[in-house]
Amino acid sequence: MPPAAARTPRCAATSSTAPRLQQLQPPPPPRPDAPSLCYEFTLIPKPSPGQSWCEVQGQVDEKTFLSYDCGSQEVKSLSLLGEEVKGTRAWQEQVETLRDVGNLLRQQLLDVKPEKHTDRDPLPLQGRMLCQCEANGHTRASWQFGFHGQMFLLFDSENKTWTVLHPRGRRMKEKWGSDRDVTEFFRKISMGDCRSWLESFLVHWEKMLETTASPTVAAVKGQSRATVITPIAWILLVTLSCSILLGIRG
Repeated sequence: MPPAAARTPRCAATSSTAPRLQQLQPPPPPRPDAPSLCYEFTLIPKPSPGQSWCEVQGQVDEKTFLSYDCGSQEVKSLSLLGEEVKGTRAWQEQVETLRDVGNLLRQQLLDVKPEKHTDRDPLPLQGRMLCQCEANGHTRASWQFGFHGQMFLLFDSENKTWTVLHPRGRRMKEKWGSDRDVTEFFRKISMGDCRSWLESFLVHWEKMLETTASPTVAAVKGQSRATVITPIAWILLVTLSCSILLGIRG
């Protein structure tokens, strides 16, 4: 049974001191409870001594499981989910890709500063990658970019379209929208890599949910089995569908 109130997929709050990106116009999710994997990047143009120039936090279904420092290349597991998957191949591939994204954004940072902004006080560049996988195997993915908590630019990975959400994001769109390599880089990571990691992490998440399934079972007791889809069943269905499509495409 679908939840009574739909929720918009988003990253959970991070520990970064920079304001979080505000979701002004995110692409509407086809199913509110579709599992999601999200990464938030914060790049500091002129970091203070001892301050990292790039920080990343990752969440599965808004549950934080990872932090990554692009400068020191230090990765930390922040939850039981992270501990469960940190020895997997997907974990290592994820870390390597986060490093590549951080380096790319750092290279692009000087050319994508917001319009009408001086160099005296460069703003942190913030980016958010989100991918979702539905029970039918369909993947939705997007990137959001902005400065100081304000989202300026949206990239729909599926359609490879850039949308300016704030007038100061025009320069970013002109720079990235005309660069096929950058566009393909963002599309491939969100539609391919992110999807693959999500599939891998959901397998471990499902195992952890099995140990706490009793409250869910009690809550739905008395309802028709035909109308109740438990979280575990939903995750299994999504994981199977994603695996089948990944096998067909890969």
